[in-house]
Amino acid sequence: MINIYEVAETNMMIEHENLDVRTITMGISLLDCADDSVDSLCQNIKTKISKYAEKLVSTGEEISREYGIPIVNKRISITPAAIIGASACKKEEDYVKIAVALDEAAKQTGVNFLGGFSAIVSKGMTKSDELLIRSIPEALAETERICSSINVGSTKTGINMDAVRLMGEVIKETAFKTKDKDSLGCAKLVVLCNAPDDNPFMAGAFHGVSEADAIINVGVSGPGVVKYALEHLEKADFETLCETIKKTAFKITRVGQLVAQEASRRLNVPFGIIDLSLAPTPAVGDSVADILKVIGLEHPGAPGTTAALALLNDQVKKGGVMASSYVGGLSGAFIPVSEDQGMIQAVEAGALTIEKLEAMTCVCSVGLDMIAIPGETSAATISGIIADEAAIGMVNQKTTAVRIIPVAGKKVGDNVDFGGLLGHAPVMPVNQFDCSVFVNRKGRIPAPIHSFKN
Repeated sequence: MINIYEVAETNMMIEHENLDVRTITMGISLLDCADDSVDSLCQNIKTKISKYAEKLVSTGEEISREYGIPIVNKRISITPAAIIGASACKKEEDYVKIAVALDEAAKQTGVNFLGGFSAIVSKGMTKSDELLIRSIPEALAETERICSSINVGSTKTGINMDAVRLMGEVIKETAFKTKDKDSLGCAKLVVLCNAPDDNPFMAGAFHGVSEADAIINVGVSGPGVVKYALEHLEKADFETLCETIKKTAFKITRVGQLVAQEASRRLNVPFGIIDLSLAPTPAVGDSVADILKVIGLEHPGAPGTTAALALLNDQVKKGGVMASSYVGGLSGAFIPVSEDQGMIQAVEAGALTIEKLEAMTCVCSVGLDMIAIPGETSAATISGIIADEAAIGMVNQKTTAVRIIPVAGKKVGDNVDFGGLLGHAPVMPVNQFDCSVFVNRKGRIPAPIHSFKN
C-alpha cells in the first residue's frame, strides 16, 4: 500500500530529479493488413493503426495531468514491415510507399515516432527483406517519424554477414540522402543482434509476431533520480551502493507500472511489459555518465568504467524485477553519446573512444548508440563495427545494437546538432585500418557452441 511518504518522495523525483516515463508505446500487429496490392495494403495499415491508436496520445496526456507524471513520448510499433509487405512489394519503391503511409498514420494519431520499418534477417534474407533494406535510405529521407531496425544476428543463428555488409552500404546511403539535415536519417536507423519483440524504445522498436493483436509497453527512465540517491554516498562501500541503486530502481519502475496499467485500462489494450532502462537525455542532470562519475570516475572511459557500468546495470535490473512481474524490452542502462551530456563531455575531454564504448556494451543494455563519425568513413568500416557489436551480443546472449551516423561533410572534431531528445555530438575518430576483405566474405558466422540447448 502506498503511503504519504512515498507520494512525497515520488513528487520530489519528478520535480527535482528529472523522473519521467520516457514512452508509452502501443504495439500493433499488422499481419491481417497483408494484401497483394500495395495501395490496398497501405489503406489497411492506416485504418488499423487509426482504430487502435486514435486515443493513445490523448490518453497519455490525461494520465500525465491526473497523476502529475511527465510522459515524454507516445509511440507506435508495428509488425516488421518486411513481413506484411511480402506479397505486395515487388520493388524498392513499393516499400517507400508503405513508409509514407506509416508516416501519415503516425502524424494522424499524433505520436512522436513509429517503429517497425524492419526486417529480421539473422539467418538469411528473403527477397522481401532485401527490398525493404535497400529502400531504407529513400524511406527515411521521405518521412519524418518512421524508425527502421534490422536484426542481423542472434545467439541461436549466428551473424548474417551478407546483411551486415549490406547495412554498411545502406547506412552510408541514408547519410547521403539526408545530408541536408546532418544525416539525420541514420539517427532513426539501428542494426541489432538478439532484438527483443517488445522493446518500447526507438529506433529499435517493432511488434513481434508472438505478441497479441495490440499491446501497451512502457519505458521508464530516471538516471537523475539514481544520481541524486548516490550523491550522499561518497564513502559508502559497494554493498551500500548496490542496495541504494536497487531500491531506487524499484521506485522508478513502480511509477512506470502505474502508468502502464492505467493506459492499458483506458485504451482497452493488454499491458505488455515495463522496460526499466535508464535512458538519458541531453538535459543537465539526466545522464548515465553522471551516475558513473558519482560512483567514482573522473569521466566515463577512465579505468574502472566497464565495472562501474556492470554494477549499475545489474542493480537496476534487480530492483526493477521486484517492482513488476512483466519486465521486458532492454531494461538496464543506455549509453548513447549524443543523448547524454556527460558522455559528450567525456568524448570532448578525450576520455571516451569508440573502442571503450564497445567494451562498455558488453555489460550495458544496448550498444554503440548515437555516435557521430566522419562522413568519409567507408561502408566496409561501418560493417566491421556492426559485426563486432553483433558478435558481443551473439556470444553473450544479450541484445546489442549499432546506431552510428557518418555525418556527410563532417570530420573529426566537428559538432553536429540533431535537436530535441537526439541531442548533439562531437564527431568521433574511427580506426582507419582496413577490414574490407573480412567484411566481403559471403555467408554467415555460425552460432556459438553454447547456443545448442535443445
